[in-house]
Amino acid sequence: MLRFASKLTQAPSTMTDADAQGLRSAGHSDDDILRVVQVTGYFAFVNRLADGLGVELEPENDGE
Repeated sequence: MLRFASKLTQAPSTMTDADAQGLRSAGHSDDDILRVVQVTGYFAFVNRLADGLGVELEPENDGE
């Protein structure tokens, strides 16, 4: 599933039905695959919005 999400993030135009079939063969349902695509797409969308608007990350909470 992580390999699928990584490929979708890095090279979305190269995705084929074989990628989804690999997840089905591993026991994942079409609903599972849909969720992976939705979450992956959402994070790509939000990251591009943040980058395009120049949003800066908040500093890490160091426990203080």
